[in-house]
Amino acid sequence: MDILTNKGLSTDYYWQPETVPVADDSNKRLTQEDFFALLTEQLANQDPTKPVDNDQMVAQMTSFTMAEGIENLNTKFEDFATSMTSNQALQASSLIGQKVLLQGDIGYMSNAGQGVSGVIINSETVQEMEITIENSVGSVVKVIKAGTQAPGNVQFNWDGTDTSGNQLPPGNYVVRAQGKIGGESQVLPTAINRHVDSVSISGSKQGIILNLDGDVSVKLDDVIQIGG
Repeated sequence: MDILTNKGLSTDYYWQPETVPVADDSNKRLTQEDFFALLTEQLANQDPTKPVDNDQMVAQMTSFTMAEGIENLNTKFEDFATSMTSNQALQASSLIGQKVLLQGDIGYMSNAGQGVSGVIINSETVQEMEITIENSVGSVVKVIKAGTQAPGNVQFNWDGTDTSGNQLPPGNYVVRAQGKIGGESQVLPTAINRHVDSVSISGSKQGIILNLDGDVSVKLDDVIQIGG
């Protein structure tokens, strides 16, 4: 004989108490409709012997309209800034795998004998220009004689070898340039090509960040030239 077990009715069939949403005071913004409602109430209950001054009423309406307009404008500017950042990130993503030129004197070789390229920033005619390459401990591993150079950016391309033609190991290398201007020896500024590994969107106001080979990050605004 089968035994029937009475488990009772499902609670889904019970009368469910009505739930009333509790106001959380999250919307405390005075809208334009609220303002005109208050203004209408003020006019309806004004003292007949002291009616509201028209100029004062117009000034109140103008102030409220201006405040609302500025708030809406700020919101639109924030949306525009967000859109611009997204567009910049999309454009910057095309730089992955390319070289960018940055002012500085540190180059990086990710592979032995890869070499380093860049430019010497030359504002005047320079005689006896020399480009020296130093390793991470400050030892000179290569000297490139560039002779006399006219004003303008002088491109250089070091092949990653030392004075004996041996390929040097990966790592950071310092590029220094000097020459004679008007008979006096002077140090010349340099700019180095670096490889872009990835692109990041900074959470701060720095904007788009380029992550370069050698674990170095720079702002997109610091790039002088793309490619090279």
